[in-house]
Amino acid sequence: MYKIQTLNNISDVIHQSLTAERYLIAKEEPVPDGILVRSASMHDMDLPDSLLAIARAGAGTNNIPIDECTKRGIVVFNTPGANANAVAELVICGLMLGSRNVAGGIDWARTLDGQGAEVAKLVEKGKAQFAGPEVRGKTLGVIGLGAIGAIVANAAAQGLGMNVIGYDPFISVESAWSLSRAIKRSSSVDEIFHTADYITVHVPLTDATRGMIGQSAIAQMKDGVHLLNFSRAELADAEALAAALESGKVASYVTDFPTQAVLKMKNAVAIPHLGASTPESEVNCADMAARELRDYLEDGQIRNSVNFPEIILGHSEGVRVLIIHENEPGMVSAISAAIGARKININNMLNKSRRDMAVTVLELDREPDDMLMTQLKALPGVIRLRLPAKD
Repeated sequence: MYKIQTLNNISDVIHQSLTAERYLIAKEEPVPDGILVRSASMHDMDLPDSLLAIARAGAGTNNIPIDECTKRGIVVFNTPGANANAVAELVICGLMLGSRNVAGGIDWARTLDGQGAEVAKLVEKGKAQFAGPEVRGKTLGVIGLGAIGAIVANAAAQGLGMNVIGYDPFISVESAWSLSRAIKRSSSVDEIFHTADYITVHVPLTDATRGMIGQSAIAQMKDGVHLLNFSRAELADAEALAAALESGKVASYVTDFPTQAVLKMKNAVAIPHLGASTPESEVNCADMAARELRDYLEDGQIRNSVNFPEIILGHSEGVRVLIIHENEPGMVSAISAAIGARKININNMLNKSRRDMAVTVLELDREPDDMLMTQLKALPGVIRLRLPAKD
């Protein structure tokens, strides 16, 4: 029986994949085979030797010590796309909030409390200060056309009547197929900076994207541009953004990641990280995370891992052995030689790598004995050895 620890409240939908017959699920499990987590920080946790995999019910994995997990052969999964519709809906909401200064208007209206019968007159007198443009016919630049960016782009083009240009040098085939023909694909992010009236950013936080909305980028933008950031706070340079909002170069900034700096900015709308806060999203993320854990623990399949290569396997043609090892020349030959020396046939083999790490999956005609298992574990570079069906 596999043991699963939950670090946050997780939807009961997980029990559809992690059934009671094969899985023991508990918050205080001391020796888990797998961990299900949402937002809880794991950086100060002592990860037990029993731990094989972590599944994050969400896209971001900043709360998980990825480097340590990789070194120890712990596969980390996330759930890209499971909360995409929830986030995309909030982005569209943010588009209107920023363009029409809705949040500012609401805050002002609350100051009229206590004016009694004069409220209606005061509203008519003061509402002009919150006038803002319609989005129809304007140009929306979408940076990042993954699951969320694609939904936003399609909704803006097809439902809101906007001219949409998108930029994503790493766009997947699946995302490309999902895009409306009305969306123009840009060859550079600079084109979006130069031409868009509204810009929304949907890229992961990396060394290359940190501070991408900075002084240089803002200088290229149209005067009065509206910016939306529902990806990560650090994508925007706070100092440059504050100055641009103060001068009016940027008309509004809407983000789902409030910081102390953003809360002080003029014409900034800080939403308290509500992107995935829908019951549907929580169910979708939990369901995907549970299935990822099940498929890896039971079959050795790896799908949507952030630290190991994708391993998609069919029906087992024998005894399945999964080896996580360093991506070094000669590893596959050494593994094959050790197995051949024990007179065991390899019916099938799959080897895939990701940066410094690799995974080799073998289908053997019989179960390896203890001596072979010991020899394989002792090979230089081998980090973890599993027989998924026997765990």
